[in-house]
Amino acid sequence: MSQWSQVQQLEIKFLEQVDQFYDDNFPMEIRHLLAQWIEGQDWEAASNNEAMATILLQNLLIQVDEQLERVSQEKNLLLIHNLKRIRKLLQGKYHGNPMHIAVIISNCLREERRILAAASMPVQGPLEKSLQNSVVSERQRNVEHKVSAIKNSAQMTDQDVKYLEDLQEEFDFRYKTIQSLEQSDKNSTLIKQEMLALQAMLNTLDYKRKEVLSKIGRVIHEIDMLMSNMLTEELLDWKRRQQIACIGGPLHGGLDQLQNCFTLLAESLFQVRRQLEKLDELLTRLTYDGDPIPVQRPQLLEKVNFLLYNLFRNSFVVERQPCMPTHPQRPMVLKTLIQFTVKLRLLIKLPELNYQIRVKATIDNNRRFVLCGTHVKAMNMDESANGSLSVEFRHLQPKEMKSSAGSKGNEGPHMVTEELHSISFETQVCLYGLTINLETSSLPVVMISNVSQLPNAWASIIWYNLSTNDPQNLSFFNNPPAATLSQLLEVLSWQFSSYVGRGLNSEQLSMLAEKLTGQVSYNDYQLSWAKFCKEHLPGKSFTFWVWLEAILDLIKKHILPLWIDGYVMGFVSKEKERILLKDKTPGTFLLRFSESNLGGITFTWVDQLENGDVTFHSVEPYNKGRLSALPFADILRDYKVIMADNVPENPLKYLYPDIPKDKAFGKHYSCQPHEVSKPSDGGGKGYVPSVFIPVSKILNDSTDPHSPSDLLPMSPSVYAVLREHLSPTVIETAVRCKLFHS
Repeated sequence: MSQWSQVQQLEIKFLEQVDQFYDDNFPMEIRHLLAQWIEGQDWEAASNNEAMATILLQNLLIQVDEQLERVSQEKNLLLIHNLKRIRKLLQGKYHGNPMHIAVIISNCLREERRILAAASMPVQGPLEKSLQNSVVSERQRNVEHKVSAIKNSAQMTDQDVKYLEDLQEEFDFRYKTIQSLEQSDKNSTLIKQEMLALQAMLNTLDYKRKEVLSKIGRVIHEIDMLMSNMLTEELLDWKRRQQIACIGGPLHGGLDQLQNCFTLLAESLFQVRRQLEKLDELLTRLTYDGDPIPVQRPQLLEKVNFLLYNLFRNSFVVERQPCMPTHPQRPMVLKTLIQFTVKLRLLIKLPELNYQIRVKATIDNNRRFVLCGTHVKAMNMDESANGSLSVEFRHLQPKEMKSSAGSKGNEGPHMVTEELHSISFETQVCLYGLTINLETSSLPVVMISNVSQLPNAWASIIWYNLSTNDPQNLSFFNNPPAATLSQLLEVLSWQFSSYVGRGLNSEQLSMLAEKLTGQVSYNDYQLSWAKFCKEHLPGKSFTFWVWLEAILDLIKKHILPLWIDGYVMGFVSKEKERILLKDKTPGTFLLRFSESNLGGITFTWVDQLENGDVTFHSVEPYNKGRLSALPFADILRDYKVIMADNVPENPLKYLYPDIPKDKAFGKHYSCQPHEVSKPSDGGGKGYVPSVFIPVSKILNDSTDPHSPSDLLPMSPSVYAVLREHLSPTVIETAVRCKLFHS
């Protein structure tokens, strides 16, 4: 079943998450129509290879053309129209930057895998539960309802101001008419009655002025209360959700809803401001003793301007945090002289501001780093798929100043990766006589000068965003707080779901907890930063985080399909694996990550001796060097072991608990095993076809020296001849492999 088919079977709450990251940058129609083709391409590799990305973009457009031809034959007018529009959009948007669409599609596929993994997890962690709190959802609905009510109130007040204007014009006309009469005419009974009517009209005018001012005051008060309480909380919640999403958590939505609220409030405030200007205009034409306009209007206008200043300042946000396109799963880690992207949005979307706001990007003022590249750009509504007022910097790169570079010789690797910096942005809004200076900053970033620093730098980003919602605590690592282990384990599971497509289950997390704490129970355990990332594991030359990062790298590069299918138990101790295997059928095996070797994976199987005793065998861990030579699924298929005087055989029969090996891994074999043939049946040009065959010898004497490798290049035909003419002892000498005997 394709990944897209699995996505379509998700519950509605997960489908809503999928819907959030498909837009005109990569339309869902294309994802649906070209599902299998898209999943068959290596978009992640193309995101770092312009030539490959160019070819993939061309092939994508060809695939769209083929779909167009198909739907044209079916005379599906709507789909024809949409596909033509999408093709034009894709070609225009990515013709000059094909790597950008490779990054987008790679990220979409990764997010799909993360959501599929989250859907398969039986229990949500504490952080994810807090982000989906029903109280938060209720507040979101209340905010939207109140904003709508405020907008309606402001529009109704417009009608009151218009009525007041019409009433005053009538009064003014009738009053001037009387004033134009001769003095003798003014003493007539009719004129006196008219004067009484005018006095009554003036009283009504006074009442209506007070009523309008009161209504304007109520609208301003409602906006003030909403901004001070619920809207501020909504914005802070969004920023917290963004922090969590940056370290692998659920996608953060809601920015479009916030934009709608901010825009409606800004429109309402400008509407109130125009109403106050209209009252000032009416004041210049008519005033009287006790007139409420000159007393109340200045205070109301000052309050409106104050609210507009605050609304604009809060609306300037970093929509997408700084990230190198080469490492989309590691945002906020920036390498010197490598480009990164960052996107900002103004949540107040007014047409008058399109291309009128120029944003300048700088780095924090320690004079150690400067930003190179285009660091001033105008915000516009054309580049974003949803038409938001935004700007994306795509060609910024940090550069270390020479004077600083020469003075850091005494800094260790931890000092480098625990030093936090900030990318700052500033602009100015000039609108309707108001000038408002805006500033915002990215979440803290870590600068590295070498890719080898990336793992520890990413650990710093994880720890910061897990531990605090303070967006600008650059001195955080002067005294980093401890983290609640249950929350940390949840974040570690996110590393696997976001980076390699499948999160960790409760048993795997329990093993990690025990490795970190040495305890089976870890409720409310507080783990220190040093324990996580700086202190070596007991008896090892590496830290917990370095060990875990090496496993992530191993999965990503060598065993990803097996991991996604759930066939790698991975995190299980030697003691636990023996408990799991001891009562199983001989030949039952499981796959686990090495605890002593960085980035190693091994398999252990259970066997039964002649006397009925159970024994276990664990092969020496395979690392990335060996797995680069031979796929792990093929190793499991072709693995042979020589025991005593028996002929070589594959001891691996069932993947724990009882899955036939070929059923579990068959679809991942690179090819079918070669039929054993004699040398005379050799391949082309007179050569015998050859393959790697992993062979091991179980030593009866544990003191026998172990050989350095468990792989031997040997063709099937040569192996057949050896079995015909040589004894098992001689074969054992030839293969020179080893296996740990437990």
